Amino acid sequence: MPELPEVETSRRGIEPYLLNKTIKTIEIRQHKLRWPIPKNLPALAEGKKIREVCRRAKYIYLKLDNGNIIIHLGMSGSLRICTKKTPPEKHDHIDICVSNNKILRLRDPRKFGCVLWQADDINEHKLIKVLGPEPLDDIFTAEYLHDKAHKRQCSIKAFIMNSHIVVGVGNIYASEALFRAGINPKRKAGNISLSRLQKLVDAIKLTLELAINEGGTTLRDFTGISGQPGYFAQKLLVYGRDGKECMQCGEAIKQFTQQARSTYYCSRCQR
Repeated sequence: MPELPEVETSRRGIEPYLLNKTIKTIEIRQHKLRWPIPKNLPALAEGKKIREVCRRAKYIYLKLDNGNIIIHLGMSGSLRICTKKTPPEKHDHIDICVSNNKILRLRDPRKFGCVLWQADDINEHKLIKVLGPEPLDDIFTAEYLHDKAHKRQCSIKAFIMNSHIVVGVGNIYASEALFRAGINPKRKAGNISLSRLQKLVDAIKLTLELAINEGGTTLRDFTGISGQPGYFAQKLLVYGRDGKECMQCGEAIKQFTQQARSTYYCSRCQR
């Protein structure tokens, strides 16, 4: 599944082609995604200028004068910028054509993504209003995390992957950040000191910033806006490296299943 860095990479990739452009036409070839694409979306959006291309958590949204088009990539979705000379393929479900004759095309083989409409404040949408803060925002601090973790018995990895606590810390990035912070992923969230949570907050921010700068992590179904995969996977410290030597101490990286997700860590470096 594309995570926050991959979604931010997509947002940055499409923004230059869409910002301040007017939506000419919207062609919907498949209404039935995770939630049905609104049938009146063309009537709502055609003729309207795209004022901003934004991201909230793993949602990209196009801000128009009368509302917002919300896009989620689901498990296998991706966005492309193309022209009418590029014929749509089987899993290309919606085209948004803008005034420079470029097309924003959503491809989603598994149809777990969505394209929705929100007329009012984007933060009032039912899928977005329940989300925690952005991990790269100033509001995401060790003090915030310490307050939310008070008396929590869940593992710290599950805790930081909870989108109600903080958004965008997916499975890969949780393992990587916990390694950088030297925290065992099995440790209970409520038992971690403020000073150690400060290291974790710093590690989360650093890990995500590095991934965004490298274009995201290459996942099974994700490629960037140009069709090229991200390159952060080449720099992963623990994820996917079970049995290999820890880059810090030489101990073998361990892997175990945690909440149906693979977790990777070094038992010597992470306590």
